[in-house]
Amino acid sequence: MRHLISMLLQNEAGALARVAGLFASRGYNIESLTVAATHDEAVSRLTLVVFGDDITVDQVVKQTAKLVDVIDVAELTRRDHLERELSVVRVEGDGEAIDRYLARAGARLLQRDGGHSIVEYTGRTDDVDGFIDGLRNVADIADHARSGVAAIERVPTALPDLSRA
Repeated sequence: MRHLISMLLQNEAGALARVAGLFASRGYNIESLTVAATHDEAVSRLTLVVFGDDITVDQVVKQTAKLVDVIDVAELTRRDHLERELSVVRVEGDGEAIDRYLARAGARLLQRDGGHSIVEYTGRTDDVDGFIDGLRNVADIADHARSGVAAIERVPTALPDLSRA
């Protein structure tokens, strides 16, 4: 099963290596890893995507929480969250056909030079997969890069106070 893990950690040398090492030592291949500073320069948000059984991943998450550099860790898979991934793709083909596809998909043209176009698309991982598959139907993909998943838990929706009604 796919697991989406988000953590806040001290923005210190070696912190990322310790987290990644813990997953690697348990035999988990990290499918996607995204790290960036937060609004606080001393803290980074790390988002990992791993595949594995629920019990073992839960155990690794608990062990990760014990690392000195880790401030907070959350398994977002079953929580209400938003996730996005950026894909930048260089394609070769008919510019008009590419433009029509981009308009339908909600993607953006970044650059066009002759028969080469560079496009970007942002969405959930499965949406990015679908975008790239559809793009193959209208152009030849010369190269592409993906950012990895960035995710954040949604703010719980406040329920109305019915005690005053």
